[in-house]
Amino acid sequence: MSVPRHDERHLVHRIGWLRAAVLGANDGLLSSASLIVGVAAAGSAKPAVLVAGLAGLVAGAMSMAAGEYVSVSSQADTEAADIARERRELADEPASELSELTAIYIKRGVHPDLAQAVAEQMTAKDALGSHLRDELGLSEIANAAPVQAALVSAATFAAGAAAPVAIAALAPAATIIVWVMAGTIVALAALGALGAAAGGASRFRGMVRVVFWGVLAMAITAGVGRVFGTITG
Repeated sequence: MSVPRHDERHLVHRIGWLRAAVLGANDGLLSSASLIVGVAAAGSAKPAVLVAGLAGLVAGAMSMAAGEYVSVSSQADTEAADIARERRELADEPASELSELTAIYIKRGVHPDLAQAVAEQMTAKDALGSHLRDELGLSEIANAAPVQAALVSAATFAAGAAAPVAIAALAPAATIIVWVMAGTIVALAALGALGAAAGGASRFRGMVRVVFWGVLAMAITAGVGRVFGTITG
């Protein structure tokens, strides 16, 4: 019996790299812009502002990579421990594990007799895979990838942070703050729309959310720079 097929486009496979990419680019853009705006608001000369921006870019990229690697590695270690435990339980108590899988299917609304038959067939084909997927919620789509997450975070942070630095380098010394804030708002709006589109969400909502917090962060940083610049000046 042939089963009709139709094409489907799901976006869940993008979760791993999309999260790291959007977080890295947004953090890089906003951190760099806020740092530049704060230092400029304190009355620093343009060379000092650029040095601060470049230092923030390098330090931030390394910090993002390290943090993401440690975080995702912890997730990977936890997944590996759960997989090893499940493998032992299947070897030591196969009957109990079969009953557990059957109960899971029954809880999801499958008739007990059918749930038993499905559990037996799934166990015969791939017992470990069935338990990982249906009992623990683990799948290849969402597997933790520490190195990938670290590299994506570092690269996207650097790319995001480079924009405000470039704007500051090209802008007149007297209007660095204006140019950096304006350019960052445009970039944040584009990034918010891009991230929302890649994840299948509302572009407008993504833009508003990112721009709001970006403007707030830059405004607060500029205020802090102005206050401390006046005090130390």
